[in-house]
Amino acid sequence: MYEPDLAPLAGSLPLSALVALVPLAAIFFMLGVLRTKAHWAALAAVAVATGVAVGVYHMPAKLALLSASEGAVFGLFPIMWIVFTAIWVYQLTVVSGRFEDLRRAFQLISDDPRIQAIIIAFCFGGLLEALAGFGAPVAITGVMLLALGFGPLRAATTVLVANTAPVAFGAIAIPIITAGTLTKIPYEEIGAYVGRQSPVLALIVPLLLVFLVDGRRGVRQTWPAALVCGGSFGAAQFASANFISVELTDIVASLAALVVTVAFLQIWRPRGGAEALATLRGERGEDPTDGTSPAGGGSRGSVATVGQRTAARVEITTGRVVMALMPYLVIIAVFSVAKLWEPAKTFLLGQDVKIEWPGLHGQVLTVAGKVSSTTIYTFPWLSSPGTMLLLAGILVTIIYRISPVVAARELVAMAVKLRWAFLTVASVLALAYVMNLSGQTITVGAWIAGTGAAFAFLSPILGWLGTAVTGSDTSANALFATMQQTAAAKAGLDPTLMVAANTSGGVVGKMISPQNLTIAVTAVGQLGKEHVLFRKVIRWSLLMLLGLCLLVFLQSNVLAWMLP
Repeated sequence: MYEPDLAPLAGSLPLSALVALVPLAAIFFMLGVLRTKAHWAALAAVAVATGVAVGVYHMPAKLALLSASEGAVFGLFPIMWIVFTAIWVYQLTVVSGRFEDLRRAFQLISDDPRIQAIIIAFCFGGLLEALAGFGAPVAITGVMLLALGFGPLRAATTVLVANTAPVAFGAIAIPIITAGTLTKIPYEEIGAYVGRQSPVLALIVPLLLVFLVDGRRGVRQTWPAALVCGGSFGAAQFASANFISVELTDIVASLAALVVTVAFLQIWRPRGGAEALATLRGERGEDPTDGTSPAGGGSRGSVATVGQRTAARVEITTGRVVMALMPYLVIIAVFSVAKLWEPAKTFLLGQDVKIEWPGLHGQVLTVAGKVSSTTIYTFPWLSSPGTMLLLAGILVTIIYRISPVVAARELVAMAVKLRWAFLTVASVLALAYVMNLSGQTITVGAWIAGTGAAFAFLSPILGWLGTAVTGSDTSANALFATMQQTAAAKAGLDPTLMVAANTSGGVVGKMISPQNLTIAVTAVGQLGKEHVLFRKVIRWSLLMLLGLCLLVFLQSNVLAWMLP
């Protein structure tokens, strides 16, 4: 059996940690500096991680390769399965002709693209994160903003930054429930702590979104609406996490923010919406005066070909609005039944198939000397959010009276368009599994955890790192929650605070994960430009991480009154 050594290089933990970081440095260097396409960067990083595992950690090559194979399969199912079906549902709205109605419906709320970014990317995206998670919000809201006139990379940047504050409570709070299960700390308690950290992000994110859409002018002209949206989301997130339900936190927060923001817009309207829209249209090569694309204009290679806009006003009735929103109402209904109705939830989870990975299970130990459970692959063929989205798509096909042949054709076409995204995400998860099972990730975590009192400041970095590697806050908690708990006890810190910090730190690491970068660029038809998007979002990820580090450090001493 293989048992990881925390310090394989001359017994030096710092030196071993630096070597363990080489695969991550490789992928981010290739993306951010060499501007390599994501699938090549990810494949190269897998090769580097495998070399470190075999050459430095002395993991048998067979086990390293089998670890990569399990990770690759997990990347394809359930992760890319979710993205694949989410974009397919969107495409059904396009071929049905209903998406133009949806665009007009959002314009009834506001035709200001900065407000639309808040409503769609933050509020609606938060609701999708609450129900599905795992990339679905980025995929769906990305193509929605694209269809509303945003440039492809601006749309992708906006939705990645928006997909932060809701992540900790995403997929019915599965990251927090996972942390509670592993640490034996009641997950309600962890959720209450996170509910006093992520609302701070929620207050800031809408302001950041309007800045991304329209710069300083956008902030100056729309800050009241941005603060109302972020404040109502944060307040509802705090209230639900502490007094209502951890599982329902993002549902409550997203709906509250949507209702309050729409109500606020009935009494206050920002200036400069037309200028902001003209800027976006000019960016896409469109005529700012009427929004119609010149020949060859628009975003090439997009997932969906958005219908040409016309200058004529089309009357939008209540019935047309309801039908335009129908796919998303169906998604909410399906996920609500699957996740919140206990009999359905129990039945669906009962269909999961546990597979002991051949040749790997039972051959790898944890640093504690126990047989690793990571080598058991769960095949959630029925309970996966991707399967729920597939069901929603079938219902939408029936409701919209789309020909089954057309729906199937779109499904096949989507698989072809996503082929490089499949390879990228499979490679990223292969990287994560090799690093995790060989002990590289734990070495880095143990190194950071050994900093004593300074650990309160550094704690969110572990969650950020874990989510950046795996693309999942749930996975980051699976990696580091127990380590956070142990390190906190040794340093005389509150273990619940450190576990919550791991969760909160993870939410700002998601936007730089190669997995989510690929999902975003694929959704807006810019596959191969992950390196460009990475350079756009890395600064915001690091800035928000610094803010969280400061917050957690202060909560460990002078701001202890903020905690339950």
